[in-house]
Amino acid sequence: MTEPKAVETLSFEEALRELETIVRALETGDTALEESIKAYERGTALKIHCENKLKEAQAKIEKISISNDGSINTQPLDSIG
Repeated sequence: MTEPKAVETLSFEEALRELETIVRALETGDTALEESIKAYERGTALKIHCENKLKEAQAKIEKISISNDGSINTQPLDSIG
């Protein structure tokens, strides 16, 4: 069996896919205890990685505006009305 890729090198989609696979495997209860523990630890790392990737994407999605005084402001995309 090949060694899994380092979590930090995975794209959001790759990490989410792997996390979904781990959750399905753990839900079946057919995995040995030691393997379940390793899968749970990997799953936790994948979850954190996905959350960080989403935060990074959210930070990039901002509206940039220029005030009357010439200062530059940003606001989250979801608050644009």
